[in-house]
Amino acid sequence: MEEKKQKLTQEQEEKRNQEYNDYVKQVTPTHNLWANMGKAFLLGGAICLLGQFLTNMAMQNFGQKQEDAALWCSIILVLLSVILTSCNVYGRLANWGGAGALVPITGFANGVCASAVEFQKEGQVFGIGCQIFKIAGPVILYGIFSSWVLGFIYWLLKLLGWM
Repeated sequence: MEEKKQKLTQEQEEKRNQEYNDYVKQVTPTHNLWANMGKAFLLGGAICLLGQFLTNMAMQNFGQKQEDAALWCSIILVLLSVILTSCNVYGRLANWGGAGALVPITGFANGVCASAVEFQKEGQVFGIGCQIFKIAGPVILYGIFSSWVLGFIYWLLKLLGWM
């Protein structure tokens, strides 16, 4: 009798597990790697194309040197990213294009601005001031630290005459 209960319980458990696995497969979104890479390529390419257009316009129409035109291009791209983030458009673009929107300089500006927008209701100091670098802070920290380490290694190699 007890074996029959265990067998029945085991069968019920297997059925329950199978139903759960079927449910998980049903609600889990499927991702197409090639489609995601294509979208990232298109969106990242569009951002870079806009940047190149801005640089060329600054050089041809306003007589800027290459360095100055690149500076203005970066400033305008960051400004556009902040405006689109504030209007809740950049997030939708990032959801569609993935890394294509998050890798360029516009993604960094989006990270800083999104934190500021999210915490603005907590006030200027404890909201925006304390939380603005929540996402971008680690990027800045490890970027500076990595630069320091690589600079130190370069200095040592120069000191030893290997470079």
